[in-house]
Amino acid sequence: MSLTVLVVGSGGREHALAVALSRDPGVASVHVAPGNPGTWAVSSQYGVSTGSPLWTRISSVDPLDGEQVASLARELGAGLVVIGPEAPLVAGVADRVRAAGIPCFGPSAEAARLEGSKQFAKEVMAAAAVPTARSRYCETAEQAESALDEFGPPYVVKDDHLAAGKGVVVTTDRAEALAHAIACRQVVIEEYLDGPEVSLFVICDGVRGIPLLPAQDFKRVGDADTGPNTGGMGAYCPLPWVPEGFVTHVMDTVVDPVLAEMNSRGTPFQGLLYAGLALTSQGVRVVEFNARFGDPETEAVLPLLQSGLGQVLYAAATGSLTDIPELTWDDASSVVVIWAADGYPGTVAKGGRIAIPALDDNATVIHCGTALDDQGGLVSHGGRVLAVVAQGSDLTAARDNVYQAVDRIDFPTGFHRHDIAQRAAAGLIPTPPIQGQ
Repeated sequence: MSLTVLVVGSGGREHALAVALSRDPGVASVHVAPGNPGTWAVSSQYGVSTGSPLWTRISSVDPLDGEQVASLARELGAGLVVIGPEAPLVAGVADRVRAAGIPCFGPSAEAARLEGSKQFAKEVMAAAAVPTARSRYCETAEQAESALDEFGPPYVVKDDHLAAGKGVVVTTDRAEALAHAIACRQVVIEEYLDGPEVSLFVICDGVRGIPLLPAQDFKRVGDADTGPNTGGMGAYCPLPWVPEGFVTHVMDTVVDPVLAEMNSRGTPFQGLLYAGLALTSQGVRVVEFNARFGDPETEAVLPLLQSGLGQVLYAAATGSLTDIPELTWDDASSVVVIWAADGYPGTVAKGGRIAIPALDDNATVIHCGTALDDQGGLVSHGGRVLAVVAQGSDLTAARDNVYQAVDRIDFPTGFHRHDIAQRAAAGLIPTPPIQGQ
C-alpha cells in the first residue's frame, strides 16, 4: 500500500504523528493541516530537517469545519485522514470525512463524548462495570458543596466539558475546589485515587483494540509535582515498575467492556481510546478517558514503535485490525520534556524568541505552540511550546540525552521541569499489586 495521509491539527501531537507516519514505508506522503513551523519544515533552524518530500505547508483549513477537511482530503488524494485534537472530534469532523467516503482515524461525535463529557464517560463505565472513582455530577453550588463534603480532601473537581487538559483541580483547599466547580457550572466531583498513574493508548476499530506501550506523564507545572495542573510537562516510556500482566488486565477489565458497551449503544468507538489509570491500593481504576492521542505521552511512545503506524491506523479506520500482526517495539526508553512559556498554565505572553541548534541524532524537537514572526524567526505561540524527545538504552540514558538537548535550546521566556522520569530511573516507584488478577 502507498498511502497518502492527512493529519488534522496544529500541535505537538500532530507533529509527532507526522514524524511517526513518515517512518512507515507504506506511507507515500504526509500532510498536516493547518500544521505549525515544525510540520512545515521550512528551515533547519527550527529543529527540523529540510528537503523531505513528506511535508507540505497548509495553513488555510479550519480543523473544526468537516466540509473543509473532507474537501482538502479529496484535493490531496488522501487515503487516510487522522484527526488529532479533541475539539474537531467532538464537533463531528470525523463523521463528515467518513460521509465523504474517506477512511478516517477518529471516533464519531457520539463516541467522542467519552472525552467530551466526564459524566457520559462515568455512565458508560457504570453500564460496563468498569472500575473508576465514585463521583457526583453537580450543576449548582449547593450540589458541589455536598459532594465535596461527601468525598473530603484531597478534592477532585473536573469540568464536565472539554477544557484543553486544564479543567481538573486537585487540591486540599475546599474553597479553591468550590470556586472551580462554580466557575465551570457543570462538573464531576469524585473521590481522590491514590497510587501512581499510567496512560495507555489503545488503537480501536470499533470492535477490537490494540494497546500501545504504557506511559506516564507529569501534570503538575513544577518540580516535585508542585503547582497547578497542566496539560502535561513531560512523559516517559516504557514504565519499568508496571506490574506484569498490567496491559492484559486493563484490556480485559476496562477497554474491551467499554468497546462492547459503546457498540451496544450503536456508537462504536473507532479511533484512539486513551485510558488514564490509577494503580490504587484497591486495584486499577479509570481516572479519565480521552478520544485521541494525548500530549505529551504521544511524543514519548511513538518513537519506540517499529511497526508501520500508517498501516495500523488505516486498519483501525477500515475495521480490519484483525489483519494487523502484533506490534513491535524498540528495546529502548524514551523521555520527553516540555518547554513552556512563562506564566503557563495561566496567562502567557506570546512571541518569545526561540533558537534551536542542531541536535544529536537521538534527540528530536516537536513543535507544540510555535509560530513565525514577520522576519521568519521562530517564536512562542502558546502555553506548551516545544517537546524535546530523546531515547536511550534505559531511562537514565534517555534522561541524560533529553536534558542535554533541552539545555542547548535558547528560549529566554520559557521554562521546563528538571525531574521528568527521575524517580522511575532511580527505581523509587514501587511496583503496585493488581487487585483481582
